[in-house]
Amino acid sequence: MSQDRRRVLITGAGGQLGAALAAAFAGDDVDALTREQWDVRFPPPLLLESPDLVLHAAAWTNVDGAEDDPQGAAEVNVGGTAHAAELGAPLVAYSTDYVFDGRKGAPYVESDSPSPQSAYGMTKLHGEAAAGERAWVIRSSWLFGATGHNFVRTMLRLGAERDEVAVVSDQRGCPTYVGHLAAATRELVDAESPFGLWHIAAGGDCTWADFAEAIFDQAGLDCRVRRITTAEFGARAPRPAESILRSEKDAPELPHWREGLSDCLAAIAAQSG
Repeated sequence: MSQDRRRVLITGAGGQLGAALAAAFAGDDVDALTREQWDVRFPPPLLLESPDLVLHAAAWTNVDGAEDDPQGAAEVNVGGTAHAAELGAPLVAYSTDYVFDGRKGAPYVESDSPSPQSAYGMTKLHGEAAAGERAWVIRSSWLFGATGHNFVRTMLRLGAERDEVAVVSDQRGCPTYVGHLAAATRELVDAESPFGLWHIAAGGDCTWADFAEAIFDQAGLDCRVRRITTAEFGARAPRPAESILRSEKDAPELPHWREGLSDCLAAIAAQSG
């Protein structure tokens, strides 16, 4: 794809990834559509011009809620992706480490067979297929950013309110800063990389408890982390115990998750003035 100015359509622009993509592709002509402007459960609205590229960031991300409403999750994650593909332009669709069961005992690469254990993971896997043949399907994990609902912002709030927070210590993954993922998306597209599956997640890996401790440390919050098991936490949906994503292809490499955390905290500080 030419690196000249493109007409880029972003779905889910009100979310943390959509906002990061709008910033990363700011050199193009960007139509950043929020859910109010296009609810992807429905066919695309009539547009004045067809896009040259679609960045599909709209998604159902409530993992536990998908267990209670799998049809609702599928309408967004499968039907929504199919509707984005209907625009006919090359598509970037985002998927998740939750398409795996977490039992491999080693990092997952693109050729590993998926085995989702949750309704959410199943809808994301079906969404990968719905993206079609002219799509880059990017699997990433544990996304966080300076806006939206995510683990970092939740821990900052709880860490300021409490002396101790209980956090799961038996799930391991790669916390990925959306700013880094958005930049890597642009790199992948601009390099005219082949369509297909791509694993793009932060360098390094950790547990949620490790991540929480790093957040409190970098933010200067005096809050202890009490390590608990997934069973103790009692989440509705099963999560993979170890879902580290790595690429066997020439995928863009992201910085370490600690660097992503530093960049995220700096962005939050800049927002607060």
